[in-house]
Amino acid sequence: MNFQPSELTLQIAQTARDFAQQYIKPHVMTWDESQEFPVQVFKEMGKLGMMGVLVPEEYGGSGLTYFEYKTVIEEIAKVCGSIGLSVAAHNSLCTGHIMLFANAEQKKKYLPKLATAEWIGAWGLTEPNTGSDAGNMKTTAVKDGNDWILNGTKSWITHGKSGDVAVVICRTGEPRTSGNATAFIVERGTKGFSAGKKENKLGMRASETAEMIFDNCRVPDANRMGEVGEGFRQSLKVLDGGRISIASLSLGIAKGAYEAALKYSQERYQFDKPISSFQGISFKLADMATEIQAADLLTLQACDLKNRGEYVTKIAAMAKYYASEVAVKVSNDAVQIFGGYGYTKDFPVEKHYRDSKLCTIGEGTSEIQKLVISREVLKG
Repeated sequence: MNFQPSELTLQIAQTARDFAQQYIKPHVMTWDESQEFPVQVFKEMGKLGMMGVLVPEEYGGSGLTYFEYKTVIEEIAKVCGSIGLSVAAHNSLCTGHIMLFANAEQKKKYLPKLATAEWIGAWGLTEPNTGSDAGNMKTTAVKDGNDWILNGTKSWITHGKSGDVAVVICRTGEPRTSGNATAFIVERGTKGFSAGKKENKLGMRASETAEMIFDNCRVPDANRMGEVGEGFRQSLKVLDGGRISIASLSLGIAKGAYEAALKYSQERYQFDKPISSFQGISFKLADMATEIQAADLLTLQACDLKNRGEYVTKIAAMAKYYASEVAVKVSNDAVQIFGGYGYTKDFPVEKHYRDSKLCTIGEGTSEIQKLVISREVLKG
């Protein structure tokens, strides 16, 4: 496998890098402190095609591959994990679900608005009492003539308050039975659909996370995606791509922390020498570089499989699991290299450290990834 980036990928990397430096970096800590979700930044990214990277050109998207998608998320996340997370959730989850499972009419209606960031997308699977136990979800959809009546609460939803449209997975059968969930597209402004509590988070604070509440929310059957009962199976396919995006996000955070630590170690002098010359520091840098490279290769392999339409569940789970754990470790080591300065908000590594932890939790915890991987391994 040749994972050398193409000329196109390199150009897109430079575009994302320049955008992050100009439009994101000056505001990172302001947004973090105030927990502001900077919608206008995403509108600007939409103009550059970064909010519809994988969407076919016929629907107003960039029509690119997972290699370019990985690159965009990574370059943004090097500067701000929060913005990288929102780019990932918009592209992979809401837009990705519609792209994979919507009918022609639904695609024509929603993809152009999502691909250009005219609309911001949300995706609702998780609930207050059902994270990994999605088969026991409480949000229900009951058929009423040509409509469905939705009731329940979704939690930990990226863009749950500001999203213009959401893909929502609802239970349409008995709890914990096969084929008991169905996916619906619900537009903001639909009667009975409202935002609930916005979470006050440790990290990723500029990426909005909020509840979505459905109170006798009437949705037409035309907004149902796929057949009744296919919702959870659809979600697993969506999450395969989503795990690649979180692996890419993790890589961006890890690389941002590593690059900052490497630079600092060469500029910070103790005992008349740069601290990078001391084995205790240089060995940390060696470990960081090695682990990032390994995570990068796993993620590239997952991208390659996805691009070729091959089975990606095991490798995507491996990439997400390993890259997210590496992001936490590398960020932790970066803070250590900075010493006391690393514990202050004057330097970027404390934010990388806070942001990194979400990568081991969102879109399937590390423990769930190990469950997926072990099942795949034991299948032989």
